Amino acid sequence: MRTLVLVAIVGFGAQLVDGSLGMAYGVTSSTLMLAVGLSPALASATVHLAEVGTTFASGIAHARFGNVDWRVVWRVGVPGAIGAFAGATFLSTISTEAAGPVMAMVLFALGIYVLTRFTGTKVSADKAARPLRARFLSPLGLVAGFVDATGGGGWGPIGTPTLLASGRLEPRKVIGSIDTSEFLVAAAASVGFLVGLGTSGIDFGWVLALLAGGLVAAPLAAYLVRHVPPRMLGAAVGGMILLTNARTLLHTDALSAVAPYGWAVYATIVAVWAWAITRAWRGHRADQAVRRAEETEAAAA
Repeated sequence: MRTLVLVAIVGFGAQLVDGSLGMAYGVTSSTLMLAVGLSPALASATVHLAEVGTTFASGIAHARFGNVDWRVVWRVGVPGAIGAFAGATFLSTISTEAAGPVMAMVLFALGIYVLTRFTGTKVSADKAARPLRARFLSPLGLVAGFVDATGGGGWGPIGTPTLLASGRLEPRKVIGSIDTSEFLVAAAASVGFLVGLGTSGIDFGWVLALLAGGLVAAPLAAYLVRHVPPRMLGAAVGGMILLTNARTLLHTDALSAVAPYGWAVYATIVAVWAWAITRAWRGHRADQAVRRAEETEAAAA
């Protein structure tokens, strides 16, 4: 019983982060599954079965708060489901370890871009108004879905920063749309794992515990993303991306000499993250002041 309670707490924390920042449910939960000795396939299967419920609840909550762009959901979610089913089916024979460091480098670079974008100048309204097209979203969904199923997580870490970096969708709708489309990915991955593995080895008690914790956190996360300023969300996501992918990079052969000083790398990232969030808050206050001045001028006119 104590183990199930701890798993439920992990599910709550993972969904709170995922629903607020658009990433990290799979990464957090899969890490726990692997730590207790589950194989990568069983760990990913357990997490995705729980995610079918948590992503459904999260999607409903985000939709109620107006955080979802349904065109983006379908255009990225359907290819994502195809990629997730393929990744789950072939996980036993396909390894993504070689691609891990390359993906981490790309995501780390995107994290820097996102931090710069939401702590610097105001996002261009003209660029944000341009639609996200299927020829951009479909390949993104296919790759992110495949990596998510084979790596036990990756839909949010790939999809969220990529859409944020495009600048064509406000942060809360990026997070809401990615979270909502993840239901399709989780469902397809779960079907793939059940086809490839059956139910042998899957502890449905753990699945239900993760699900219960996530269901409690889903509406709270959707509320937070609705009311937290976009600049703050962007800075929070950017720091999460840097911190998550720095660990992967430090374990590569190319950076083996730096690994003993990993604590210094993490400390630097946390310091930069704190600075970025502070700067983002000041930028938000400045944006509010400009908006109030414009409204006052418009009312006077």
